[in-house]
Amino acid sequence: MSISLEQVSKHYDGGPAVSDVSVDIAEGELFVLLGPSGSGKSTLLRAIAGLTPIDHGRVVLHGRDVTHVNAREREVGFVFQNYALFRHMTVADNVEFALRARRVPAAVRRRRRRELLELVSLSGYDDRLPSELSGGQQQRVAVARALAHEPRVLLLDEPFGALDSKIRAELRRGIRELQRKLGITMILVTHDQDEAFTMADRIGIMDRGRLQEVGEPRELYAEPRTRFVATFLGAANLLLGRQEGGRVKVGRSVFELACRPYAHRFGAEVTAVVRPEDLAVAPRGELDAHPIGDGTVTEIEFAGAAERVRISVEAGEALASAVSPAAARFELEALRSAEAARCGALVVGQNIAFGAERVHALPSPISSVRLLASSAADAEKLASAAIVRDLAERMHIAPVRHAERGPDDDQALMGLPVVDLETSKPSLSAAAGLLARGAYQVLAARADALPIARMLIYVQPSRAARDGALSAAATLLRHLAVDATLLVPADDRLRLGSSYRALLDLRSSALRLHGVDLRTETFKGSVGKELERRLESSEEPALVLLGLTSIDAGAALVEEIDALVAARPPAAVLLVCGRAEAAPAFERAESAAAFERAEAAGFRSAGGRTAASRA
Repeated sequence: MSISLEQVSKHYDGGPAVSDVSVDIAEGELFVLLGPSGSGKSTLLRAIAGLTPIDHGRVVLHGRDVTHVNAREREVGFVFQNYALFRHMTVADNVEFALRARRVPAAVRRRRRRELLELVSLSGYDDRLPSELSGGQQQRVAVARALAHEPRVLLLDEPFGALDSKIRAELRRGIRELQRKLGITMILVTHDQDEAFTMADRIGIMDRGRLQEVGEPRELYAEPRTRFVATFLGAANLLLGRQEGGRVKVGRSVFELACRPYAHRFGAEVTAVVRPEDLAVAPRGELDAHPIGDGTVTEIEFAGAAERVRISVEAGEALASAVSPAAARFELEALRSAEAARCGALVVGQNIAFGAERVHALPSPISSVRLLASSAADAEKLASAAIVRDLAERMHIAPVRHAERGPDDDQALMGLPVVDLETSKPSLSAAAGLLARGAYQVLAARADALPIARMLIYVQPSRAARDGALSAAATLLRHLAVDATLLVPADDRLRLGSSYRALLDLRSSALRLHGVDLRTETFKGSVGKELERRLESSEEPALVLLGLTSIDAGAALVEEIDALVAARPPAAVLLVCGRAEAAPAFERAESAAAFERAEAAGFRSAGGRTAASRA
């Protein structure tokens, strides 16, 4: 049975436990939901099973909308973390329980029970009580019970969490073989990366209620799209690099990229990921890899088949940490094979060179956070803004303070420049001035605002503006637990079939290329009036994101929003400027054709479903 989730959301106590999750799972696929505790994995699994009602979205099983269908009628089996066996019942009675509840004849129940116990390698255990079984055996009984009524989907919620490592490994292999033998669609929830890697056809990584990325295990590990995934799936060295077309310059070398990052402009700052096993270290003059820089060995750790080496590196103009861009020194980690360690032994305190054969550049437009202020005190005030604190904490970036650097400090225009959103006088013109000087995006934030709870997005009608705004929105949504709405000017032609198809194409492109499925709502009138209405309708602090076609084309819009800031200020405003180089994602013919169809139909933005289409 195939599974399709469309913008599934669930809130508890006013906060999102699951936020706009959209994903398609193929029939017969073993899909793993991976993430830290509290990321929303189990809530999403229970929503699929029908055990938890959702607040928004749809759950579709094999083409059938089951959003409002009760759990018993969804043809889904569920295996809980704590087994949930009936302690007073024998193995036989536990396995037959669901069949007995469905009034299946006794002879059929016995035959089905024998088949299932043989399938999970527990033949002959029929008369034992759960207390007479090991943890691994109890979990296999739970699996057999979940399969008894022949569900078309099997959901497993941390099924190996209470077992020791050896039993976990055996049970993982057993369930994987069982899934392949039955051809059943299976979703497994876990926080164990090894478990996900060894079992999954595809992995969906969750954090803070959002589905961060979906892909095959090797793909996610080698080419992550976000800092969270890069660091959650094993160790990662994060460095700042400069983009040069389809290549990236890191330290002393320029590396070809298998996946082109999101292009701001030639020379733009990007986050480069180097896995420890890809970081080569050797005495100076003996490095057999593309050189990046020099360092000093600070720690060597024996790890059996490998050796971990920590290196202290002095930052320079061409080399800096993406975690602490302003740090004078930072540390890197290398993983050497046992053979390499024997052939070229290193010692603590030794000066070495390091390099790599490959690096990966994250497509996120936020590589660093740079606070622009006229004094150190004002920079500290900006650093205390809730949105700056949240981004710094959740993206693992130490903000760089650019106080009193002067107007010609080009370094301050890299990454995400942040300025104070003054409400006593028009202030967005200053932010727009930074765009004119070469910044790609500028965040104007109020230091006195509470943490962001929602995002309102408006994009001017151009391909570059759409792509830039959606990329920025995707990055923010992956790190801030907020609801987002893309505002689209109403057009009567949206009711036409061709426009609706174009809308779906664009929503699909946004989801596939940026990993975000936005709710889209139409409005009539000016953008400023619509934003004012929405800011007045709720006390929740809002971030307004504006995608501008160009400085000139966006001047009138910035002036309109500036007046709004003075009258009813949002918590923050993010200006993103489109550029000719900013649309590599849409070089694909399919996506370009989608935009052409949309523009021909009069559609003016990208994202999710319109209010008219929902109705």
